[in-house]
Amino acid sequence: MRPLYALLLVPLVARAAPAQERWNDERTTALVREAIARRAVQLADTGLRDYTARAHGYVTFLAQLGEGFPLPPTVIKSDELMVEVYWGAPDRSKQRVIGRRDTLLLPTDISYHRDHLGVVQNNFPAIIRLGNGDEVRDVPHPLSAEGFAAYDFRIVDSLAIRAGAHAFDVVMVSVRPKDDRAPAAIGALYIDRGSASIVRMTFSFTRAALKDPQLDDVSVILENGLVDGRFWLPRRQEIEIRRSVTWLDFPARGIIRGRWEICCVETNVSRAPRTFLGPEFTEAPRDEQRRYPFDGTVLGGLPEEVRAFDAAEVRRVQEEARELVRAGALARARRSSPAVGAVSDIVRIDRAEGLALGLGVRRALGAGLTAKVKGRYGTADHRWKGAGSLSWQSARGSGLSLSVRDDFVEAGDVPEVSGLRNSIAAQEFGSDWTDPYGVAGGSLRLDLAPRGPARFSLEFAREHQRALAVRASSATGTFESLLAADRVTVSRFVLGGRVHPTAVVDGTQWGGAAQLSVARAVGAISGEVTDFGRAFAELEIRRALGEWRFESRTLAAGVSAGAGVPVQSMVYFGGPITAPGHPFHSLSGRFGVSQRIEVGRRIPFVPLNLGRFGKSASTLLISPYVHGAVTSGGPGASWEWRPSVGVGITGLFDLLRIDVARGLRGGTWLFSVDVVREFWLVM
Repeated sequence: MRPLYALLLVPLVARAAPAQERWNDERTTALVREAIARRAVQLADTGLRDYTARAHGYVTFLAQLGEGFPLPPTVIKSDELMVEVYWGAPDRSKQRVIGRRDTLLLPTDISYHRDHLGVVQNNFPAIIRLGNGDEVRDVPHPLSAEGFAAYDFRIVDSLAIRAGAHAFDVVMVSVRPKDDRAPAAIGALYIDRGSASIVRMTFSFTRAALKDPQLDDVSVILENGLVDGRFWLPRRQEIEIRRSVTWLDFPARGIIRGRWEICCVETNVSRAPRTFLGPEFTEAPRDEQRRYPFDGTVLGGLPEEVRAFDAAEVRRVQEEARELVRAGALARARRSSPAVGAVSDIVRIDRAEGLALGLGVRRALGAGLTAKVKGRYGTADHRWKGAGSLSWQSARGSGLSLSVRDDFVEAGDVPEVSGLRNSIAAQEFGSDWTDPYGVAGGSLRLDLAPRGPARFSLEFAREHQRALAVRASSATGTFESLLAADRVTVSRFVLGGRVHPTAVVDGTQWGGAAQLSVARAVGAISGEVTDFGRAFAELEIRRALGEWRFESRTLAAGVSAGAGVPVQSMVYFGGPITAPGHPFHSLSGRFGVSQRIEVGRRIPFVPLNLGRFGKSASTLLISPYVHGAVTSGGPGASWEWRPSVGVGITGLFDLLRIDVARGLRGGTWLFSVDVVREFWLVM
C-alpha cells in the first residue's frame, strides 16, 4: 500500500503576494488553459490507470430556528460512513458504502440524496451537479472548454508549499462568472504551477444554479493530496447545504454538513472492468454496514466544526463569493418574509394582556437594507403593541439599525421559564413568571461581528417607561400584581457582547454575555434626574468528564448606588434559573450573584418510537445540582444568601426537562416542566 502524503497549506515555506493581476490577463489565461488541457489529457501522460481508497465521513443534519437564526445549529441526525472508492481511466467511478451508523437526537424523517453519501471524484466532471441535480445543476466546471468561455479568472496569490519531501509552487486563481445571472460557480482554484494540476477548489454558486427555491447557499471545499510523488488525488472534502423554510410563519433553517477524509490510496491496481458496472453509488446490505468496526460513538467522533455556529472555512467561501459578484447574484428571489423571532411573537398569554396574537413582516430593500414591522394585539388589555426597524447588514454580519417600539419589556436579566411554558401556566393555573412594564421610544444600534463566535453591539436608546396593570384572568388560580415600575424617561448607552456556547478550549465548551450601560432617568411627574450605571454578566461552562457532564452557570448583575434608580432597573432573582425553590423575583436589590454547579450522567430508559420520525434515545440525562443566590440592597446593606439543591431530568430527544428542587433557608419545593433552555430564545 502506498502512503498518501497530505498537502500542508501551513506552515508556508514562502509566500509571495504579487500585485493583484487584472481579470483574464495573459499570465492568468495561459495558466488556466494549461490546467484545462491537463484535466483533459492527464490520464495519458501521468501513468494513472486507476486507484482505490477509503473515505471516512460524517453527514450531519442540523437545524436553526428563529428570526435571523440567533442560536447555534442543533444536531438533529448524524451519520458516520465508511465508503470504498474506486476510480478508473478515463473517468469511471464507483463508490460503495460498507459501514454506516447514525444517531438521532431529534425526530426527523430526512433522507439524503445518494451522492451526499460519497465523495467527489476527479474534482467534478465538466458539468457540476449536486443532490442528483435537485440542488445544483447545469453548472460548467471552470476548468472545462465551456467554462473557459463562461468565467473570468484572476491570479491573486502564490504559495510555496511542501508535501512530504516535495516542494511546489501553488497559484490561487479567483473565478467569477461573466454572467452572474447564469448557473455558475464562484470561488477559487489552487493550481500547481509545475503540473497544472488542481490542488484545491473552494466555491459557491450563483442563485441561478440552485434549483431548489428554498436553498440559501451551497459551499464546496475539495482538497487533494500528493500520492506517489506525482498524483494529486482526493484527501479532504467539505460540503455544506443550507435551506430555509417557514412553518406557521416561523423561520427555520436546515443544514446538511458533509465532512470526509480519504485515506489508504492504492494506485494502478488493475481493477476488473466489472467493478464499475451498475450505479455509481451502491451500498452493502444494512446488516453488513452495521457490523463495521467504527471506533467510539458517532457524536464522540463528530468534528467540532460540524457543531459550530458557522464553520470557519465555509464562511470564508461565502465571503469570497460575496466579494466577487454582486449580492443579487447570490440572494434568494424572495423579498418579503415573515419577521417572527419566537413562537411567543405569534401567540402568548400573560397577566398584562391576556391572549395576544401577533405577526411580523420583513422586506429586503437591496444593498443590505432591510425593513421590518411587527405587531401584537392583547385581547385582555385591548391594545396594540408594535415595533419597526430599518437596518443595514454587511456580508460579514456587522450592521446598523434604527428602531422604534411601543411594547412590553420584562424586568430582570434572564427569563426564568420559556415563553411557551409560561403561556400554558398562566392560562391554566394563574402562574405568570414574567414582570413586564411598558416601553415606548427608539434606538440606534451598531452590531459588530468579527471572525469567530463573538458578537458585539453599541446602542443608544431613549424611551418612556411605565407600570402595567393585571388585565387577564386564568382558568384556575389568581394572578399576583405586577411590578410597580416607575414612570420615567430613560436615555442610555449600552455596550454589549455575546459568545454563544460553542467556543471550545481544551475540550471545554463555554459561552456567555456581558452588558454595561450608563443611563439618565427623568421622573415623569417629579422631574427628578438620576444618573446611574448598570452591569450584567453571564458565563456558561460545559465539559465532558468521561461518562459525566459538568456544567457551571454564573450570573452577576449590579446597579450603581444612589437614590432615584427606577425600580425596573434593579436586580431580580427567584425562579428555576436564578434561585430554584424561591418565589419568582422574591430576591431583589442593587447587586446579585447566582451560581449553579450541575453534574449529569445518562441512565438507561425505555425509548419512544415515533414511527418514520425515528426512535428517541434509550437513555435519560440525570443532573443533580447545587445552587446559590446572593443579593444586597447596596453598600452597607446585608447580603441575603439563598441556597438550593435539585435534580434535572432531560429526555424525549433531549428536548424536555423536568426539575425538582428545594430552596433552603426559607425556600419551598419547585416542580417545573419545560423545554430545554437552549430553545427558550425561540419559544
